[in-house]
Amino acid sequence: MPSIIKNEASAVYVNSSFQATALLGYSKVMNHLRHQINRVAATDVSVFLLGESGTGKELVAAEIHAKSLRKNKLFLPINCGAISPQLIESELFGHEKGSFTGADRLHRGYFERANEGTLFLDEIIEMPISLQAKFLRVLETGRYTRVGGDHELQSDVRIIAATNQNPSHAIKEGYFRLDFYHRLNTFPIQIAALRERGEDIELLARHFLNEFNHLHGTKKTLSSKMMPELRRCLWPGNVRELRNFIQRACILADEVIDFSVPVSVTDLSTTDSKHLAIRVGITLAEVDRQLILATLSYCNGAKKRTAHLLGISLKTLYNRLEEYGDTQPLHVIAEVNTLQKRGTHFMIGDKYV
Repeated sequence: MPSIIKNEASAVYVNSSFQATALLGYSKVMNHLRHQINRVAATDVSVFLLGESGTGKELVAAEIHAKSLRKNKLFLPINCGAISPQLIESELFGHEKGSFTGADRLHRGYFERANEGTLFLDEIIEMPISLQAKFLRVLETGRYTRVGGDHELQSDVRIIAATNQNPSHAIKEGYFRLDFYHRLNTFPIQIAALRERGEDIELLARHFLNEFNHLHGTKKTLSSKMMPELRRCLWPGNVRELRNFIQRACILADEVIDFSVPVSVTDLSTTDSKHLAIRVGITLAEVDRQLILATLSYCNGAKKRTAHLLGISLKTLYNRLEEYGDTQPLHVIAEVNTLQKRGTHFMIGDKYV
């Protein structure tokens, strides 16, 4: 698993010996990915990671940071879709004491905290378009002003952005600025879905099995018929879904893990992007899971649209995805006491406060 150490500010330092599970594999696409990482890590240009949910975009970003000259500085991951639109400017750039009701102290934003390090902006397309213009200026000049302040600050931060959506579609629909896209897209990297990685699936499955055997002191094995079946699956949740499947299988199996173990895996029976085939006899909870993931895929990863189509709140959607193993960090570095007084609830690590 990643060698990432969190400090009390929710930022992270990445150990130089970092080895990411999602980067295991010797398929052609993974070898190409490692080549791209090695090339771009030595530079300081912006990187734009494209890939489905669960493909390991944050791990790729952390690997780039770990191989860069900034490796001994902060690597700070931010989920742009998890921060309230009313708070995101303050979180990015900070705010001065007294700049708004409840701002009873100076707050240093992400840019200030990550100075000389790397900012990883996940779900960048979820950033409000009104803020994209301000962010673009910071990327171009390296200068910004705290909310409520009049003194410009200088920032030396490398930007790595990521999305599981189609940027061209977002630009066409008007919620992603073209100039912002071009500024971020200096070095694009497409991360392959697990179903495109062939033999890597077996390597990853055995890696996860070894991990859970070590964790629980067991010696469980995979049956010989398991691998062809695993390769036949679509894995819309990618590496994250495979890991969760192996973990559930380890819990339910006695000694040998095979498909007699009653664990659900997404199958090729899904007919197309607008229809979902549900097998009779599965639980309502599993139906909910498949419907939510299928709708998320249909919406190209756009969580706000997904929540709207499902008729649930965005918070409920995030909670469900966390249950299903969507553990991408929802870091919100904020002044806790101030926000609690304002009645705002947010995530720090894996806890609501």
